[in-house]
Amino acid sequence: MNSTVPPPDFLLDRNEAVPQLVGRHEDFLIVAGLAGTARDLTFLSQDAPHVFALAGAMGSAASMGLGLALARPERRVLVVTGDGELLMNVGTLATVAVMNPPNLAIVCVDNGRYGETGWQQSHTSLGVDLEQMALGAGIRTTRCITRPDEIAEASRLIREGNGTSFVLMRVKPTESPPHKRDLDPTSERLRFRAALHDSTA
Repeated sequence: MNSTVPPPDFLLDRNEAVPQLVGRHEDFLIVAGLAGTARDLTFLSQDAPHVFALAGAMGSAASMGLGLALARPERRVLVVTGDGELLMNVGTLATVAVMNPPNLAIVCVDNGRYGETGWQQSHTSLGVDLEQMALGAGIRTTRCITRPDEIAEASRLIREGNGTSFVLMRVKPTESPPHKRDLDPTSERLRFRAALHDSTA
C-alpha cells in the first residue's frame, strides 16, 4: 500500500470534524489521548482545566476515562483518543463494556497512523476495524463516522446515551492544529483535580 494515499473512507478533515463532534467541550470531563488528539482537544478548549491531555502514556486513555466515569457518575466523561493509542490497550474495551457506565463516551479519531512515533501506518489502515472490536467487546452503542453528514447524530449520541457509547471517526492522515501545551504532569494533574471539584468546570 502506498503510505501517502489514505484508504477510501479516511476522508474527514480532523480540524473540522473533531470540533463539530465534540461541540461544547465544557459539557464534559475530557481525557485526551496522546499526540494528535491531545493537540485537538487542548487547541479546541484553549487548555481548559477540564481537559486532561496525555503525553507518552500510550494505551491509558480509555482506562483512565473509565475510572473517571465510575468515580464521577454525575458528570459526562469523554475520551478522545487515536487509533494507535487505543490499539495499545484495546482489551480495555471489554472492561468498559462490562462496567458500562452510562456517563462515558469514547471517540477514536482514526487516521490510520502512529502519530506519536513517526507516522507509520497503523493496523487500521490495513483493515483492522476498531468499531467492530468495540462491538465484539460488548459495547452496545457504536457508530463509524466517515462523512460530514454523520457527525451531528454522533454528537448527540455521546451526550444522550444511557450506556457507554463508542464513536469511530475516520479522518485523513493530516496534522492536528499546532498547539504548544504544558507537558508538566504535576501541574496538569493539579489543575484537572481542581476542575473535578469545581461544579462549574
